[in-house]
Amino acid sequence: MVKKSTKADNPKSRTSKKATCEISVGVLGSGSFATAIVKMLVENCKLVHWCVRSEFVKGAIELRGHNPTYLTSVSFNLKSLKIITDINEMVAACDIIILATPSIYLSDAMDKLKVGHRDKIFVSAIKGIVPKVNDIVAHYLKKEFEIGFRNQAVIAGPCHAEEVGMERLSYLTIATVEDEVSEKLDQIFSSSFIKVNASKDVLGNEYSAILKNIYAIGAGIASGLGYGDNFTAVFVSNAVREMETFLEAIYEAPRDVNESAYLGDLLVTAYSLFSRNRSLGNLIGKGYTVKSAIQSMNMVAEGYYAADSIYATAKEKKVKTPIIDTIYSILYEGKSAETQFSRLTAKLS
Repeated sequence: MVKKSTKADNPKSRTSKKATCEISVGVLGSGSFATAIVKMLVENCKLVHWCVRSEFVKGAIELRGHNPTYLTSVSFNLKSLKIITDINEMVAACDIIILATPSIYLSDAMDKLKVGHRDKIFVSAIKGIVPKVNDIVAHYLKKEFEIGFRNQAVIAGPCHAEEVGMERLSYLTIATVEDEVSEKLDQIFSSSFIKVNASKDVLGNEYSAILKNIYAIGAGIASGLGYGDNFTAVFVSNAVREMETFLEAIYEAPRDVNESAYLGDLLVTAYSLFSRNRSLGNLIGKGYTVKSAIQSMNMVAEGYYAADSIYATAKEKKVKTPIIDTIYSILYEGKSAETQFSRLTAKLS
């Protein structure tokens, strides 16, 4: 059952309001999506604890009122922020902690956690695999920090940070097994430009958010190779069916992959020019080596790091994933993108 927010969704009717929510919330991360999340939260919360990666970033935000590197056009009222660099200070002060770092940096930050956290709610806005354990964030938090699924939630899209920064109407799906947690998260995120849907498919939402990044790399490769809209439409329709097969093999649950958190997030990531994963694929399709394409980007493309783990999981579960196999062969086996996509075209329908 999807619970829809009742907040106003007409962009022309937006009016500023004073944040009144007393829920204590913190955000870990200072990239584009972390910055977008902070923007969402200050709409409702009186004070947001923002844990950034360095004293330089902290000082720059305090001096200029905006992130110096990402979503620089978004200005903040510094009275609504407590900017810190110590994860322990944030966790000690907050009831809800939102993790919004790239997955490859999460363990570095979490390894510093020493304060009690068993009664806290951890919300993952991360769409990738944690390299330290080669697993998803939900499993990492449970195994390494004994944070059970009842104290976890997952944020899914479709929701590009850049459009949040421009206050274009965007949608979040927040997956959690506890209704009380779902209600709190709806309260802190819903606004005139953010609509919130609820889901109980925690693992399905997390895996689908990872899968769509891999498929978006494929869509970008196709674009770089010169394939057109007709092929991309077929590619994406096959990708969502492959996603459904993979999710059912991993974790059977009542879900409809045609809902926004699955298909919608896949569509925006595969087609949008804001998509860093699509951009990475596009460079590879145009002839860049994988290494040079990654080095040319100023943001992390989570799909690259996830493709290795997801490919191995598909093989372990004996799931047929021709699209993932193709992308893996290009990213990790050094095979020709042109040749591999030519072969893939015969497998799509």
